[in-house]
Amino acid sequence: EVQLQASGGGLVQVGGSLRLSCAASGFTSDEYAIGWFRQAPGKEREGVSCMTSRDGMTYYADSVKGRFTISSDNAKNTVYLQMNSLKPEDTAVYYCASGSPTNWPWGDYDYWGQGTQVTVSS
Repeated sequence: EVQLQASGGGLVQVGGSLRLSCAASGFTSDEYAIGWFRQAPGKEREGVSCMTSRDGMTYYADSVKGRFTISSDNAKNTVYLQMNSLKPEDTAVYYCASGSPTNWPWGDYDYWGQGTQVTVSS
C-alpha cells in the first residue's frame, strides 16, 4: 500500500524558511500526484501545492505562489516543499497526500500522511 510520511515542520519567525519533506513508498504506477495541503484551526483544509511524479507538472495556490517551491528527489522517493518568506497565515498542519492526477490539481487524493505542524510567529 501507499505510505506517506511528512516531516520538517517547526517554529519559525516571520520571514523565515522551512523545508517540508514527504517520504513516499508503495506506488505501483509511474504517474501519480503528490499534493501538499494544510489546515489551520477554524479553517477548511486547502491545497497548497502539488506535482505529478512522471511529468513534473506543478501547481501552486495563489496564497503561496512565489514563496513556496515543490520539488522531488525521485531516487529517494521524496517530495519537498520549500517554504520561504513565511507569514503568520501560513501557520497550519501540513499534510502530504497522493493519488491520481486525473482531477488535477486537488482531486483524487486517496492516501494521506500524518501532518506536520508549521508555526510562524508574529
